[in-house]
Amino acid sequence: MLDLRPVGYVIGLLLMVLGVAMALPLLADLVAENGHWPVFLESGMITGLVGMCLSLACSNAVRDRLSLQQTFLVTSGVWVALPVFAALPMVLGATGLSYTDAFFEAMSGMTTTGSTVISGLDDLPAGILLWRGLLQWFGGIGVIVMAMVFLPELRVGGMQIFKSEAFDTMGKVLPRAAEISAQISTIYVGITVACALAYGVAGMGTFDAMVHAMTTVSTGGFANYDASFGAFQGVHEYIATVFMLSAALPFVLYVQLANGEGRPLLRNSQVRAFFGTVATLVAVVTVTLVVVDDFGPERALREALFNIASILTGTGYASVDYMAWGGFIITIFFFCGLIGGCAGSTSCSVKIFRYQILFAALKAQLRQIHSPHGIFRPRYDGRTVSEDVLSSVMAFFVLFVVTLGVFAVALALTGLDFVTSVSGAATAVANIGPGLGPIIGPAGNFAPLNDTAKWLLAAAMLIGRLELVVVYVLFTRRFWLA
Repeated sequence: MLDLRPVGYVIGLLLMVLGVAMALPLLADLVAENGHWPVFLESGMITGLVGMCLSLACSNAVRDRLSLQQTFLVTSGVWVALPVFAALPMVLGATGLSYTDAFFEAMSGMTTTGSTVISGLDDLPAGILLWRGLLQWFGGIGVIVMAMVFLPELRVGGMQIFKSEAFDTMGKVLPRAAEISAQISTIYVGITVACALAYGVAGMGTFDAMVHAMTTVSTGGFANYDASFGAFQGVHEYIATVFMLSAALPFVLYVQLANGEGRPLLRNSQVRAFFGTVATLVAVVTVTLVVVDDFGPERALREALFNIASILTGTGYASVDYMAWGGFIITIFFFCGLIGGCAGSTSCSVKIFRYQILFAALKAQLRQIHSPHGIFRPRYDGRTVSEDVLSSVMAFFVLFVVTLGVFAVALALTGLDFVTSVSGAATAVANIGPGLGPIIGPAGNFAPLNDTAKWLLAAAMLIGRLELVVVYVLFTRRFWLA
């Protein structure tokens, strides 16, 4: 019988960490003298106490290594349990949200989706704004560690192709995954600090710079203003673009760079394909804005670069209401969100490497048809793609499309229109942030949706962030009988 105590122990420890983290927004409210700090004191005590009781109750079953089943359960359980308690400050605090809305906001934060149900962000207490930023920042580092440590081991979605790249090729420099995770965390903090300093130098206030740095580097997209990043213009958009793109690169390559090996970052085929995709999309949108919408060249380039980077990386910032740019650009943005950044980054969606493997498989198949007696194998980054990786990638694409379709239909059954249903499902499963249309587009938010739709979207965020299979395997009979 499956022993759930190690799973409970890990979740309990992380709940205790979450409770302690609530001290940061508590201090922010104390400094601001707005009287809202008791909300985080109460929420932190509840969260920490529950986590402590859970970890103590399960501590007698702690082992050095989790089984495969327990690892799947921990990976999914953490992303469910943390939003449950992270929602408390938003229920008890100044937002006045129902628990459904608060859980939606917390899940959107932890999965770095960036969809929001809160209006009046400009007037919220500093603690709540900081808490939203912290949730995305914690979620971002969690995603990187999960992608580099857990998913390759679980053989999910073709991620096993990075197992040797992340650990074996590091050789004697970093022989253990724990050391890689520690270095990734250090680099993550360093990039966040650099982003905050850059925002500050450009004229952004200290608090805004700190919160927006966290939501930029996590590619989460929560902003401190209802206008999203439209509250800032010019150089701030260029800075945000640089750091969004930086956060969408594989963090393991930064680790290699920090250890004196810079060539992988420049020679990595996934990185080259990512920047090639960005350049192509930005060029097309810039030319369209100049020719069709009569934008000036600099403005067209800036808005195209910022919004393409935001959607492609899944950050979800919006500097303008791009719904007014016409159907052609809106269509580009929709499919752009289904591409994503690089594996092992804070970005979301399908990921560049899966498209590379898909195209490599199609190329090999076409060559096989042309030369039936030849032997052709898909190759990725100079290596032959194994059958288990190829099968995982193909299964991921099928599951992604089916999941998107199922959630779109389910949302439509709640009474939503076609555009809202399809774009809502896409933005949730791909963890992008804003959808399309007048309700959940860049100029709106998700507050008008009914509670059923919000719970569906929260589930879609979780499934998409955990690479689909991690969640779906829990609903198979074979998993529980293994």
